[in-house]
Amino acid sequence: MKQVIHNISGFCDHIIVADNLSRDQTWEIVTRLAQEATNIERHRIRKPSESHDLIKDYAGTHTWVFGVDGDEIYDPTGLREFRKEVLAGEFDDWWVIFGNVLNCVSLDTRAGIATGHLSPPSRSMTKLYNFASISAWRGPCIERLHGGTPVFKAGYDGSYRLNIHEKISWEESKFRCLHTCFLRRSSKDRQQTRERPNIMEMSARGLGSWTRLGFLRNPDKSTSASWKREKYLRGDPVTKDVTCFFCNQKP
Repeated sequence: MKQVIHNISGFCDHIIVADNLSRDQTWEIVTRLAQEATNIERHRIRKPSESHDLIKDYAGTHTWVFGVDGDEIYDPTGLREFRKEVLAGEFDDWWVIFGNVLNCVSLDTRAGIATGHLSPPSRSMTKLYNFASISAWRGPCIERLHGGTPVFKAGYDGSYRLNIHEKISWEESKFRCLHTCFLRRSSKDRQQTRERPNIMEMSARGLGSWTRLGFLRNPDKSTSASWKREKYLRGDPVTKDVTCFFCNQKP
């Protein structure tokens, strides 16, 4: 989590962290980061849908909303350059931008080497939305930036999607992400796993019910693993130098 937040800090004016009552050290890490940086706002939420309430009032304002999950590590140097283009208005005609992604099956941060599957042909899961193109984003929403009904202003609709990853290579991209959904990312994960369901998967399957603390009972892990392999493990695996993703690591 620390690396995730550090890497986007040069891109975002304001960072809102919504912790869905994690049981590892996430909240403690976020608390320390918020004490060090004045632009980090933290919330503990009981339901993922509450994260939508934290951003919905930005609709209709000149704001780009960047949704970052805990398993997404962005290139901080690339983001700083990309920020200049965003603020210059180069993408104002678009509703959402999709960037380049390497879905990692192995990652050595010390050596700066990652192996995985690129988008394309894999699916891009980056989330950068132009809230100036909508007047509202009505619920109910499963979580922030998922579900509900965006109300578009004149001249925009849901088809205004810029697929950067389909236009330029991984090496050329300023908006690129290491997606570590197949790797151990929490102190509660005993080993590398391909079977951790995300919120969208759990909601789509309609499994069980949410407990008071927001945890789903009896998730179908085999379905989750199959979905992730289908979407994120397309094409031949490649190995990339990702040293620049970890250039701001602190000892």
